[in-house]
Amino acid sequence: MSVITVFNGLFCEAGVVVKRVLDATDCKLVTDQEIVADASHLSGMAEDRIARAFQAKASVFNTFSHEKEQAIAWMRLAVAQRLVKDENLIIPGFASQLPDPAIGHILKVCLISDRKARVAVAEREEGFADKHAMKLIRKDDEDRAAWVKVLRGVEDPWSGTLYDLVLPVASTGVERSADLIVEQLANAAVKVTDRSRAQVQDFLLAARVETVLAKEGHNVQVSSSKGTVTLTINKHVLLLEKLERELKGIVSGVDGVLAVEAQVGKGFHKTDIYRKMDFDVPSKVLLVDDEREFVQTLSERLMMRDMGSAVVYDGESALNLVRDDEPEVMILDLKMPGIDGIEVLRRVKSEHPDIEVIILTGHGSEADREVCMDLGAFAYLHKPVDIDVLSETLKAANEKIRAQK
Repeated sequence: MSVITVFNGLFCEAGVVVKRVLDATDCKLVTDQEIVADASHLSGMAEDRIARAFQAKASVFNTFSHEKEQAIAWMRLAVAQRLVKDENLIIPGFASQLPDPAIGHILKVCLISDRKARVAVAEREEGFADKHAMKLIRKDDEDRAAWVKVLRGVEDPWSGTLYDLVLPVASTGVERSADLIVEQLANAAVKVTDRSRAQVQDFLLAARVETVLAKEGHNVQVSSSKGTVTLTINKHVLLLEKLERELKGIVSGVDGVLAVEAQVGKGFHKTDIYRKMDFDVPSKVLLVDDEREFVQTLSERLMMRDMGSAVVYDGESALNLVRDDEPEVMILDLKMPGIDGIEVLRRVKSEHPDIEVIILTGHGSEADREVCMDLGAFAYLHKPVDIDVLSETLKAANEKIRAQK
């Protein structure tokens, strides 16, 4: 039987439709949560970090950490392994976009309704007021649009070009929508064939290569056909031939790879620079200092050393960013308006003990140093700081973080 993928809008009664399809077939349900759990097991990444890939808002550190791209790579591998083991699956939600669309025996379904109908469902099923329902719908649509743009390069997440079947549930009805999906399973175009099984194996090999590259800090587009792997570089590279040799050297050692080809994609000539992740330095450094010119210059100097950094200018902003987008290391000034550095340190180490905090101050006393170290600061440095000393301190903090994972 064919695999069914179901992408849907919020409050489109997709859960009810999927349940009816499950009842009418011998398919097994594979949820987003299961794919995230599989990817976490395969990669060692925390489940919450993998699930963040579904959100439109990427981490402010993502240019250096590639965390979103890594999460997607591991989820692709998780889906690929499922497809190899079982052909009777229903994959709804965000994970429905992960399989290679070239796989012939996947029936690609989209369930959507107009916003008025979705608001009515939200009110009827959840008791939500119109304004609250619209807010939830807009946010979910934003996340889904961003997800489809990343995976498929298409702006409209509901575009008919992405699916075999687009069903407006409100006008079609839940029962009829389910019936139409089941009917399409009999279509010869989505039957399992030797060719479609070979396409699944191609997808699995590409997914495995992508995760191997991710482990080495690389982020390129990967495709596979009969053992030949094609690597597409979509960001500008200053030393292209050197990068191609490095990538081919890594990929050629992957079991099942017979040949490796490298090419540049449509994004190659854009200004975005290709960055390999350097695991020896932290990629998520938060700089907290009210001296704007100083901290912006410091951020630039760290980026030149391949350390991804974000800047905030007060304690409250720092705590908000830590809550929404947890950094690995914080470089923290003590004397700031509002919430001072010692209070920020106290809260961060209390609520996020894995974040290493380096105090960098021009006004601290010996008593301040003792307080900070007692609260769990990794190091206490004075301004002006030698950039090499700071870099070595950051590397030492990074080593501690990696050792604890």
